[in-house]
Amino acid sequence: MTVFEPGAIVHAPFPHVERAVIVRRPALILATFDTQDTGIGPLAWALMITNAARPAWRGDVLIPDAESIGLLIPSKVRTAKVTTIATGDAIRIGRLDGRVWTEVRSIVLDALDIC
Repeated sequence: MTVFEPGAIVHAPFPHVERAVIVRRPALILATFDTQDTGIGPLAWALMITNAARPAWRGDVLIPDAESIGLLIPSKVRTAKVTTIATGDAIRIGRLDGRVWTEVRSIVLDALDIC
């Protein structure tokens, strides 16, 4: 059983919105759910992490020193792209802490408009 804490950076299957394909890529764990009783194992909400050089979208959060937390290239969290992953399919590569994690959570809470 693989469980990740919110803020973990993982390498996981992530669906594309633009075309019908799933690609393994970095993602940020936003929340985890104990679904052991379903037989599929733990699930997590994950936000896409993408190349910092890609055109900006509203809600993108730049990750300073991305390489120091296990990412291969300068990167940003794309808060507009969220999916549910089976945590058993993910591999932990690092952790997002501090100001960037606080900013991501704030953007997500604002988008949900429930708090």
